[in-house]
Amino acid sequence: MAITNLNNVHLSETEANAVKDALTVLENALTKINVTLTSEDRQRYGSVNEQNKLFVNKIYDYRQNQPNLSTTQVDWEEFEKDYTSRLNMENIASRLDILSTKVKKAKILHDYDNYQASLVDYGFSNFMAGTGAEGFETKMNDLKQFFSKTASKEKPTLPEQ
Repeated sequence: MAITNLNNVHLSETEANAVKDALTVLENALTKINVTLTSEDRQRYGSVNEQNKLFVNKIYDYRQNQPNLSTTQVDWEEFEKDYTSRLNMENIASRLDILSTKVKKAKILHDYDNYQASLVDYGFSNFMAGTGAEGFETKMNDLKQFFSKTASKEKPTLPEQ
């Protein structure tokens, strides 16, 4: 028998609504920074790789510790705001990624549980259709579209070790 009910933890309707409301608040709070970039824009502006970020951090450190070595050609107030915003966005994105991963993992288990229960119901419906019980033949005809009857002509090959 298949293992089922891998995730028996469910949000109540109230809890699910509270999460949705919190996401709405978050979406509204982030509206101010919402920008649309084309693929060309992402290619052009997304070139600040890890090495370049280390370079920016080093310039920031010099600016903080030895401002007399900084050029007057840079708007350092704006530089500071961009630097702080970048750190904030990185932190927010990281936390959202962690939350997203947790939600996706829980969803995977719920998907699996639903699929296993659906297979059980399909088996029951198949059995009942075989007995001639009313309505089950129609249900089976509707469900069999999800199952391929063609078997593979080739034998599966084992990966080489």
